Amino acid sequence: MSKMRIGDLFELEKGSLQSSKCTEGEFDFITASKDWKTHNDFSHEVEALIFAAMASGSLGRTHYVNGKFITSDLCYILTPKDNDKFPIDLKFYHFVFNSLKNEIVKNTKSGTSKEAINQTNLKNYEISYFGIEQQHLWIEKLLKTKSIKEDLTDEAAKQQTLLKKLRQLILQDAIEGKLTATWREQNRDVESASILLEKIKAEKEQLIKDKKIKKQKTLPPINGDELPFDIPDSWEWCRLDEISLIGTGATPLTSNNEYYKNGNINWVTSSATGNDYVYKAEKKITEKAVLETNCNINPIGTLVIAMYGQGKTRGQITELMIEAATNQACATINPYLDKNTLTQYLKKYFNMIYLEIRKLAAGGSQPNLNMLKIRKTIIPLPPMEEQIEIVKKIKSLFKVCDELEEQIKSSKTNSQTLMQSVLKEAFEK
Repeated sequence: MSKMRIGDLFELEKGSLQSSKCTEGEFDFITASKDWKTHNDFSHEVEALIFAAMASGSLGRTHYVNGKFITSDLCYILTPKDNDKFPIDLKFYHFVFNSLKNEIVKNTKSGTSKEAINQTNLKNYEISYFGIEQQHLWIEKLLKTKSIKEDLTDEAAKQQTLLKKLRQLILQDAIEGKLTATWREQNRDVESASILLEKIKAEKEQLIKDKKIKKQKTLPPINGDELPFDIPDSWEWCRLDEISLIGTGATPLTSNNEYYKNGNINWVTSSATGNDYVYKAEKKITEKAVLETNCNINPIGTLVIAMYGQGKTRGQITELMIEAATNQACATINPYLDKNTLTQYLKKYFNMIYLEIRKLAAGGSQPNLNMLKIRKTIIPLPPMEEQIEIVKKIKSLFKVCDELEEQIKSSKTNSQTLMQSVLKEAFEK
């Protein structure tokens, strides 16, 4: 990404038609206002941006057009200046101009009683130039959310909705293998997930043989009706139980003071799953409580998923950053083999299927998940190296979303400018 003058990226041409001379017809007549009119003739047949430059109330508004149109004399027509040297995706830059609207107006306008932006000032103003691949990537994902319209002047609340949808889209692309399609082409010699499954199976059988874990009842094989989408050839579908040790916790009798007084063992409940990580336990229990109940102390890195709880708790997942026991409302997940890599991938996967897994719950006013349903969860398993790449890409893209959301919260009046500032950071390499 680099800073460039608008005049070096775009040709600027002043519109030709006064609104008072407009004659209703079949062609678009684009003015400075939000709503377009029509005219009986056209001056251009091209893809372009239309920038409102001499209408105080609409100063800086930018339209995108592709086809036959004529433009108000209060606007400039912007077309790419050199598509070979500096290729432009006009839909993406439509977003950029509207994101930077307030900033552009502030730094280029002139006049007092009647503000306007002359061509010289606009041409000399610098904006970020992104590589064409980055332009295509982000405008495609933004448009997929169906929250972006051609007039991108949404308030902060709408931007936060957009970010939520964008995060979900990123997760969906990741667990379907779309996010790492190019990576796979460049890494064809990577060991397939079928071999990884064999290694996991061997480790699991050894742990059972060594009596470190108990053998669980075999689950039914996955049938075709259970598969929600297609996965790459090098991936495998499996059940969570095949690749992870799954456990649960307990709640020591609350009336027994010896289970809680002066306790030094962390005890986590389902309410803690609302955060990505658990760094501090809500309560402590004693060693006596662990010895006399079904509580187990889980290692750092254990995934904890809520099987039931108030509100949106059910289906939430978190990662323990402390050794801790859990209550009976939680299921714990500890992957076999290369624990950290698979843990991070599974965490992202459960974040993506949060709404789907909630639908598996059964019961009355407060439906619950159970251990069997957690064990039976089907997982699209990539090769280990690709899991690392997937998590890396998700974190990188989520960082953009997270930074933007923080800025939106601190300044709700200028969310479009904030989005652009974070996108600048995102594309810096």
